[in-house]
Amino acid sequence: MGYYLLKVVISAVLIVVISEVAKRSSLLGALLASVPLVSVLAIFWLYLDTKDADKVIALASSVFWLVLPSLAFFVALPLLLKQGVNFYLSMALSLAVTVGCYFLMVSVLNHSRISL
Repeated sequence: MGYYLLKVVISAVLIVVISEVAKRSSLLGALLASVPLVSVLAIFWLYLDTKDADKVIALASSVFWLVLPSLAFFVALPLLLKQGVNFYLSMALSLAVTVGCYFLMVSVLNHSRISL
């Protein structure tokens, strides 16, 4: 239980630190947020928990393919906000676009016989 709690605390602290830094500097906040901290932590925790390099390889490969459609969020959100769309609606629509892109990517990968 202590190890699980440590993982949660470290992960949460990183998110809070990034959001606090972003209040002071959007560039530095973006730099920290763009580093794949969640992926790195997930890979780190997975390896510590399993010591299985094959699981790490599978996760890292899947993350690579799914990062591409996730970028749609960062295109859609600022475009919607610049058009004057309400923040919460912009978030919801951007997430919906991203989910659609995920489904499209998974379909393309399945068609190409690339398994996640």
